[in-house]
Amino acid sequence: MLLRIIEAKNYRSQWHMLTFETLATLPGRALLRDIYQDLRFEKHLGALSSLAIMWRICSLERDLFRIVNRDVTVLHPLGVFGGTALWMQEIVNRYFYSAINAFVYIGAAFLLVAIGLNRTKVINTPNVVVAAIIVEASLLVLLFAVMYFAPPDDELLGDPSAAGDASQELLRELGEIGRDYAAMAVQLETIAGVLQDVVERQNDMAQSMKESVEASVAAVAPNPELMHAMSKTTDALASFTTSIDSLSERLHAVERQEVERLVRLEVEKLLTRNIIDRDGTSTKA
Repeated sequence: MLLRIIEAKNYRSQWHMLTFETLATLPGRALLRDIYQDLRFEKHLGALSSLAIMWRICSLERDLFRIVNRDVTVLHPLGVFGGTALWMQEIVNRYFYSAINAFVYIGAAFLLVAIGLNRTKVINTPNVVVAAIIVEASLLVLLFAVMYFAPPDDELLGDPSAAGDASQELLRELGEIGRDYAAMAVQLETIAGVLQDVVERQNDMAQSMKESVEASVAAVAPNPELMHAMSKTTDALASFTTSIDSLSERLHAVERQEVERLVRLEVEKLLTRNIIDRDGTSTKA
């Protein structure tokens, strides 16, 4: 309890007698976020109560110490319209966008289920589908309003030191990104070299395989020169066979002539002997 009192005193001393022209300035927006976090996490108020208090602060209140433990005075409240826009930007959009988006998705799921049940005749009540469509349309309108009042991103413009720190941080991040890209480029060059070696080895292997295949095909398939030589040899053998046949015919002819000549000589000898024998016999007679 004593610690809570000390923290409350520290908050009072931190925001003691602060005066804002309007809460739409960058310090005022930061104050709104701080007050909302104080309501939600220090005082443990509910979401609806916190939203109502924050809308009242954004729109109507001048002296905030009446609602929260902050000695802050707002000279020019924004009114209903301007305050609502600021409330939508700094509170609803920042802290309830995810919840509203989730409700939109669950409303779409219920709408699909209702349409499916109606189309499949599980339920024959078009009122359910109409109600689901109205709920989903309302949620979409709410989501549009929340997204329309998106908070500005130029909070660092009001604080030169913060802007300088942000610039330094951005330059540091850019430097780190540049170093990462340089390291990545070196790694890519190394990978490219390795891939080039792999491609060259694959080309060498492909050439070796091509030569091996050509050698295998040459070993299996007949050699054209050998086929030409064998064709010539076949022609020569055919010519030699023809010559042998012709020579054999000539030899047969010569042999026949020789046999005829020998027969003729024997016949002549026999005739001559018979004639001689006849002449001798006639002489004796």
